[in-house]
Amino acid sequence: MAKVMEMETPTRSTRARVQAFGGFLTNMVLPNIGAFIAWGILTALFIPSGWIPNESMAGIVDPAITYLLPLLLAITGGRMVAGQRGAVMGAIGAIGLIVGSDIPMFLGAMVIGPLGGLVIKKFDQLIENKVPAGFEMIVNNFSIGILGFALMIVSFLFIGPVIEAANNFVTAMIQALVSTGFLPLLSLINEPAKVLFLNNVIDQGIYYPLGMQETKELGKSLFFTVASNPGPGLGLLLAFTFFGAKTAKRTAPGAIVIHFLGGIHELYFPYVLMKPLTILGMIAGGMSGIAVFSLFNAGLVAGPSPGSIFAYLALTPKGSFLGIISGVLVAAAVSFVVTSIILSMDRKKEDDFSDSVEKTKSMKSAGKQILNPVHSSSSADIRKISFACDAGAGSSALGATTFRKRLKKNNIEGIEVKHFRIEDVPEDSDVIIVHKDLVERVRLSNNKSKRIITIENYLNDPNLVELMDELEEKKS
Repeated sequence: MAKVMEMETPTRSTRARVQAFGGFLTNMVLPNIGAFIAWGILTALFIPSGWIPNESMAGIVDPAITYLLPLLLAITGGRMVAGQRGAVMGAIGAIGLIVGSDIPMFLGAMVIGPLGGLVIKKFDQLIENKVPAGFEMIVNNFSIGILGFALMIVSFLFIGPVIEAANNFVTAMIQALVSTGFLPLLSLINEPAKVLFLNNVIDQGIYYPLGMQETKELGKSLFFTVASNPGPGLGLLLAFTFFGAKTAKRTAPGAIVIHFLGGIHELYFPYVLMKPLTILGMIAGGMSGIAVFSLFNAGLVAGPSPGSIFAYLALTPKGSFLGIISGVLVAAAVSFVVTSIILSMDRKKEDDFSDSVEKTKSMKSAGKQILNPVHSSSSADIRKISFACDAGAGSSALGATTFRKRLKKNNIEGIEVKHFRIEDVPEDSDVIIVHKDLVERVRLSNNKSKRIITIENYLNDPNLVELMDELEEKKS
């Protein structure tokens, strides 16, 4: 059933804004993941401890991590805020950071890129309709030149040192955890953050930059594994496969394939949210995985995106395969055992998937009436369905592809189904489909007048089943 949107509370609104921040970081990093992986492969192959050491080729490693990767991040961040002019401003500001610091400026690039875009965007708004005809080009060029120069100097003298000090502080804190053996405690933050869709804030904002810095020095980094390990999710889904109830038990095997092989971790989030106590299994699995990685001194050469076992193996450097594979398997085993105990102790016969189906039957009529009092989109009006998620490239892509195939199977034509980042959902969408924990993000992105359907499972959610029934009924 298409769920009625609850009233927005300050807590939910705050979480939505944090999720939006994480989504912004993700969309700054995601388009450039290929460049990060290329650098990781270069490092794994040609540095002195690599597979085929080559001093000449290894000479590319330092310039790439120092200049190429931070500039790509800054350009992308600036473009997201103010288009091409923002991208140029971001690059100008980033070069001041890069030259004025002694570390790879990933964090700085993710700050200065959007900041440069914001500066030029505000300037353009300020002079809009005030430039005499014929002077547009000179104003446009010199505005970027003068403002970019100022931003570059400020970045070199002030922003760079502040970012470097903050980076060193975070690095020292995490290294203290490593030296004392408490690094696995990071799972107390990582695992709950994942299921609340807040993982991108810490993963893209902290672990990836730290991992790149460590890889430059050591040829690999443990930081790439602390939040991306597919093992805990595999163990949880296996537990639901053997000890789950009804719908959860039936859908878990399919989710395993997409999670573990495809790397879309969002597939296991609904299972944890359905039975929150299973987060203990995820935390135990995550901690044990980190402990094993640390024990073997294992690491990856770049961030695995998506977090598939194939990506893990492809980015594992020479000498780390045993540690990486062991860490994934141990994490899966621990998560499986703990989650299985929790599920076995749960005497509830019906799982929440089944409960939601029963609730659908009793509330179907009322739900359709109150879902969207501002903009009621009947099945006759549905021509464009947009699946939305945090980054627009994982769970939403899976949902859109699956729903599109079902439309084709049922011979329903004339409906466009695509996937988007939440903030990029087109205004002409008739229906927006999003996970229930991200619905506040949809509200914040000016889609309040749209019909919104919330889901918990991207493969076989009862709300998607009902939407398909609605479309089939209209067709017949």
